[in-house]
Amino acid sequence: MKKLLFTILIAVSCQACVTNKTDKTLQFAAKQTLALYNSVKDLEGRLPRSIDKNGNLVTSDDAYWCSGFTAGTLWYLYEYSKCDSLKTAAETLSKRIERQQYTTNDHDIGFKIYCSYGNAYRLTNNPKYKTVIVNAARSLSTRFNPTLGVIRSWDNPKWHFPVIIDNMMNLELLCEATRLSGDSSFLKIAVSHADTTMKYHFRPDGSSCHVVDYDYSQGGVFRRQTHQGYSDSSAWARGQAWALYGYTMMFRETHKPGYLEHAIKIADFIVDHPRLPADKIPYWDFDAPDIPEALRDASAGAIICSALLELSTFTDKKRSEKYLKIAGKQINALSSPGYLAEANSNGNFILRHSVGHFPNLAEIDVPLTYADYYFLEALLRVKKLNNYELKITNYELRIKN
Repeated sequence: MKKLLFTILIAVSCQACVTNKTDKTLQFAAKQTLALYNSVKDLEGRLPRSIDKNGNLVTSDDAYWCSGFTAGTLWYLYEYSKCDSLKTAAETLSKRIERQQYTTNDHDIGFKIYCSYGNAYRLTNNPKYKTVIVNAARSLSTRFNPTLGVIRSWDNPKWHFPVIIDNMMNLELLCEATRLSGDSSFLKIAVSHADTTMKYHFRPDGSSCHVVDYDYSQGGVFRRQTHQGYSDSSAWARGQAWALYGYTMMFRETHKPGYLEHAIKIADFIVDHPRLPADKIPYWDFDAPDIPEALRDASAGAIICSALLELSTFTDKKRSEKYLKIAGKQINALSSPGYLAEANSNGNFILRHSVGHFPNLAEIDVPLTYADYYFLEALLRVKKLNNYELKITNYELRIKN
């Protein structure tokens, strides 16, 4: 009886500790992101992107692939706080990208619309948001090639029919559109893309290349590349993060065992990698030649963390505990001064030290909107985990270790 009581007290104490830590970070994020919104609210049609080398805010128009992330971050913060000012800000920035629902020359429509309008509809049930989501799915579907079985990523003459691993992240939009409209064609495209990507994008060890260039005329593959990583044979960190998140999500949406098996294989490649640092925030590429001096990528860490938290709910107890331990260390690191910005600094973004496109020397060691978005998602997933007391106890105890 004494042992049971002691265990209960530990669980309650750790739960309160993690809840307080998570709430403190979320409250900081709300103030910081509102300040970020205020810096663009009077800039018609502009959306946050990053900062330049002098610390000045860099913005984008709605066509940029990251245009929906800050709206999504604001929707997550509204979900947490129920603060009307956050809702107003989220609505305003979502409205600025509304026309992207009709874009057909860009595969990133899922990032733009699902992260913003997907969360907006989930939290408000506004039928106008539902219409935007379904229209966006129709637009994305025009990029699907039924012969090859995949959605085209880029319209660039450098490649024949390029598909990047990032494209897995757009499939959630298609799954949601089937749920909202009853049109199963969206889900069928998502499944075909995931199945084909699993066949051609991955190496035997579970790592993924960045780009597969398909033979548009005859089928098959011309070449495999890692456009944003160190080399064609390297494991670009954010690419591995997109892959892990994408197949975890596809298992959630379809319950196909093959997707879970593949997500586990990707996860184990990441979490067991000998070059994954102690705080579990990866270097920008697992094969960067200057490790351990290589830059870290907080965006990849945040995406992996969010994915591991969800994946832990689908696996056996042993794997679940393994993934939660890693995710706990990642949240702890990202919530620390090493990555978390100080108030009113960092262009009012939440996280520091992300890497955009290293080979092009673009967005190097700067804040990025998608790092903030997936970090917020991870924090909210911590608060929503099933078996809350048990898993939170594991999370806190492992952070201490």
